[in-house]
Amino acid sequence: MTVSMKNNISVILVEPQSPGNVGMVCRAMKNMGLAELRIVKGCPLDHPEAYKFAVSAKDLLEGARVFPSLEEALADTELSVATTRRHGKYRQEIYSPGEIAGKIVTNLAGNRAALVFGREDSGLTTDELSLCRWHATIPTSAEYGSLNLAQAVLIFCYELFAGLGEGTVAGEARTLAGSAAQEALFGQMERTLLRIGFLNPQNPDHIMRTVRRIFSRAELDDREVAILRGMMTQIDWAADQFKGKKGQ
Repeated sequence: MTVSMKNNISVILVEPQSPGNVGMVCRAMKNMGLAELRIVKGCPLDHPEAYKFAVSAKDLLEGARVFPSLEEALADTELSVATTRRHGKYRQEIYSPGEIAGKIVTNLAGNRAALVFGREDSGLTTDELSLCRWHATIPTSAEYGSLNLAQAVLIFCYELFAGLGEGTVAGEARTLAGSAAQEALFGQMERTLLRIGFLNPQNPDHIMRTVRRIFSRAELDDREVAILRGMMTQIDWAADQFKGKKGQ
């Protein structure tokens, strides 16, 4: 099977603030053979500045799809990459653009991919990062590490373009579970783990973010997600006799 890069990779901008930046992102995408732009809320796309900086990529601007949330923008995507400049407790296992391009190219046949970029002034939130399978950053000078949004998009798109050569990838790849299926699993897991007293009801996200990272590394397919959801259902059934947390 031969898969077109253009048709299987999206760029997602979360709440972009500058129409000019959106236009420049369109130009960067078209330079590197990408064609699908998705926007989560953000500035108006029909602004003169957006058209001015899109130059010959106005078709991408006009064809951009707008979503009310990142979760909905990722729903049909199996390979999602959150870009970030910051490191921390919930921002670990961060890949470089070249490394992430390699992971996408290896798995692109049979899977959709998305590169997710955050707000110009604050990037992506920790909750938004947790929705993505992988995290990536562009190494920059410690003196001044902030990149313009379109510059960051261009660097990642270039690495993908270089990795894919003529714009197609041949062969068969394992089809992974999509974002919507994974979110359904994580939602069920959280409810079940709260019910049996494993999660702290005051801060379930603290452990659930780690659970998400564990299963992101596992790269689950749909059958595996179904098995885990069946396991949660059985735990729920068995928990009818639950009398309190172990040891209490």
